Amino acid sequence: MIYLKLIWSYLKIGFFGFGGGYAMLALIENEIVTPGWITEQMFTDIVAISQMTPGPIGINSATYIGYVAPGVSSPALASPIYGIIGSILCTLVVVLPSFILVRYAGHYITRHHDSPAIKGIFAGLRPVVIGLIASAALILMNGENFGTTTPDIIKSTILAVTALAIVLTTKIHPIKIIIASGFIGWLIF
Repeated sequence: MIYLKLIWSYLKIGFFGFGGGYAMLALIENEIVTPGWITEQMFTDIVAISQMTPGPIGINSATYIGYVAPGVSSPALASPIYGIIGSILCTLVVVLPSFILVRYAGHYITRHHDSPAIKGIFAGLRPVVIGLIASAALILMNGENFGTTTPDIIKSTILAVTALAIVLTTKIHPIKIIIASGFIGWLIF
């Protein structure tokens, strides 16, 4: 049954998604796109929508995927009620591991924050989180985001590198850069 598969997938994502939503993207893609519950294009759209809506990207994507996956997996489950059930299940399951960890480990970590073991754990997690975020960036560098023809890829790359350079070298607010990039994209594409 699709709900049990979604619960199992989001338990894994919740337990091993260190570093926030972007670090979770590689896990989400592997667990959700690979079985065919959503397409690569839908995954890219989910990431974009999750970034625009308030709340963490992992939770927003879980809610959306929980809504869409039952209908994709079986035409008999295409009713909105099955999507709502899937949304609720995925959203609750993806936050459950974090809730448990914060509830029970938070007290221990606070009490022993100077412990070499705790410092070692966090020192080991930092590079992993950076690697997961980098893998998310690579996952999003696909044909849906950069185009499939050489001119589109060149234009998209120039736009992305220019936006990154502006963010890193100026104090212009990122929202202004996003709006300007959207307008420029509308003009050149």
